[in-house]
Amino acid sequence: MRIAFAADDTNECVDAVRDFLAKDHELVTIEDSWPVMSRRVAEAVVAGHADYGVLMCWTGTGTAIAANKVPGARAATVADAWTARGARLWNDANVVALSLKRLAPDVAVECVTAFLSEPEPDPDEAANIALLHDLPDA
Repeated sequence: MRIAFAADDTNECVDAVRDFLAKDHELVTIEDSWPVMSRRVAEAVVAGHADYGVLMCWTGTGTAIAANKVPGARAATVADAWTARGARLWNDANVVALSLKRLAPDVAVECVTAFLSEPEPDPDEAANIALLHDLPDA
């Protein structure tokens, strides 16, 4: 799997996620300011140059907001594995955003693992996901 990855700072949490991803996936690392890196990760996913995106910033919120400005990007900020899995399963999220300050490294890796564990959204949510896709971009 090809993953577009970006973080606006570095610490042991970022290192843990990057190392985990690099073990089993082709990692495309993007460096820039958080709004630009987030846009570039989202664009890579939407264009099909990456299967998924993983973003990390202090809260995870800013990167998700920036990524969601790209039409076709569906970024979710998560802080636990259940929500990360649900973002893929029930919302067809294609980018996950994490706090590099508030998550322990092992929890961040659990979130990414859960996010990537769902290759397809829940078929029972297909109608809702289609409605989501049909909402106009702001």
